[in-house]
Amino acid sequence: MRYRLVIFDWDGTLMDSAARIVSCMQAAAREAGWGELDEAAVREIIGLGLPEAIARLCPGIDAERAEVLRSRYAFHFVQGDTTPMRFFPGVEAGLARLREPAARRLAVATGKSRKGLDRVFRESDSGRWFHASRTADETRSKPHPQMLEELLAELDVDVGEAVMIGDTEYDLEMARALGMDRVAVTWGVHATERLAASRPVYTADNVAALFDWLER
Repeated sequence: MRYRLVIFDWDGTLMDSAARIVSCMQAAAREAGWGELDEAAVREIIGLGLPEAIARLCPGIDAERAEVLRSRYAFHFVQGDTTPMRFFPGVEAGLARLREPAARRLAVATGKSRKGLDRVFRESDSGRWFHASRTADETRSKPHPQMLEELLAELDVDVGEAVMIGDTEYDLEMARALGMDRVAVTWGVHATERLAASRPVYTADNVAALFDWLER
């Protein structure tokens, strides 16, 4: 077994949700009176906690308008937007294979809120796949490594026995700060060249290759 603990980012790594995030953030910014947000700029902040994402997208925004934007984003993501969100093909089967050795643990480290992650767990019936999870609103946002430190402590796993898998620089730099192995996936939001700067131990170009590598 290559790793006792495999930690996944969610959006852009397991679930194809970037289009929904972009659409909701753009609608929220318009309704908050900020104006139109560029699609590329929104894709850039996927993976961060929502307050950090808003601050980066809207420099100088005041607290009142930021709260309006946050609440409108939450509304659109839950109720107002119907852009489909699905697991990338092969993810569900791959996770089922990874769970086979009883000693291996699976976890999620995400920029989502706890409410948002629990909702998607319920809607996709996927919460049962994971032994632990951390969200940006219950600890520090990526790229700070606190959520990884907490997962290691909760599951009693040494950093050398764990790996972080993600599609953004934020995921990989979070792991790099701890000296944790990290794997980049190229089907998400950050370019391969940008991911390479974080020195991943492996870069997966498709879902099948990722799970094959993890199981070697």
